[in-house]
Amino acid sequence: MPQSSPSPDIASPDSFLTGQLLIAMPAMADPRFAQSLIYLCAHTPEGAMGLVLNRPIVKPTFDDLLKQLNVEPLPPVRQVKLCAGGPVANARGFVLHTNDWTGEGSLKVDNSMALTASLDVLKVIAEGGGPRECVLALGYAGWGPGQLDKEIHANSWLSVSADETLLFDTAHDTKWRRALAKLHVDPLLLSDVAGHA
Repeated sequence: MPQSSPSPDIASPDSFLTGQLLIAMPAMADPRFAQSLIYLCAHTPEGAMGLVLNRPIVKPTFDDLLKQLNVEPLPPVRQVKLCAGGPVANARGFVLHTNDWTGEGSLKVDNSMALTASLDVLKVIAEGGGPRECVLALGYAGWGPGQLDKEIHANSWLSVSADETLLFDTAHDTKWRRALAKLHVDPLLLSDVAGHA
């Protein structure tokens, strides 16, 4: 995959929200993240990095991408879902996948998920192998030191544990509501004002 920017640092599994899903609050003002569901691959004092999972990409297709990168076979034996992972480095691909397969460049996010940003994973998938579940995100969402913590404190995000259905299914239109439902929250009843005791 094109190396247009340095790789974001991936955290150790005990980092604060690493491996969790971020759910944008209904009053999210930034249109890039309105009703978004983001899997946090890293959350440390140095910042945070995540992938938006509910913005599917129609073009390029997986076949188009493999053609651009000269990855065989074409057509591939197996297809991968593509999504717009965020506004940072959106020409760069990140494969979020179950950690039943890892390559030399794979980084373990937690006990069940890994992130790979090398061509190896695309080659293996195209040949019909690779991880059991995966999604290819173009770009990522990034936050500087303390930035995400401030946004959470300002009531911009909720967090919930991740599950494979929300991470990998293709019902993108309902992912945001289903993530809120895991918290037993009705989005119509959410306030954009943070409470402070």
